[in-house]
Amino acid sequence: MSENTAYSALLAQAKAGEVYLNDEAAAFHMFKACDDRLADLQEILVVTRRVQSVTGFGDFQIGKDLEKKFLLQATGDQNSIDAVVRKDIEAVQQLREVFSISFKRIAGKDIENANALDYATGQVS
Repeated sequence: MSENTAYSALLAQAKAGEVYLNDEAAAFHMFKACDDRLADLQEILVVTRRVQSVTGFGDFQIGKDLEKKFLLQATGDQNSIDAVVRKDIEAVQQLREVFSISFKRIAGKDIENANALDYATGQVS
């Protein structure tokens, strides 16, 4: 997909050091929110695969035409369900990377490492 969107422009600005979130806690929580949203979108994508094979409209031509219409809404078109969900996934991944860059710029460490350290510290307390 990788088309130029507001999110890809924001990511390019973040990579260039032009823009970042200047609050460590906010960057961390937004990164985690993106992870949660990506998990939700992945579940939706699984459901969209099920609607790609809608049948049971009968043997008449109108039933076959109806099946084709439902299939086109499910996949194969830029406005189909799977294409829209994939675009959303790409946007959230780009935002996630922006927050990761922000966190690294502020905290000086990768957010994945910080998460592991937070988990380990929580286990010791």
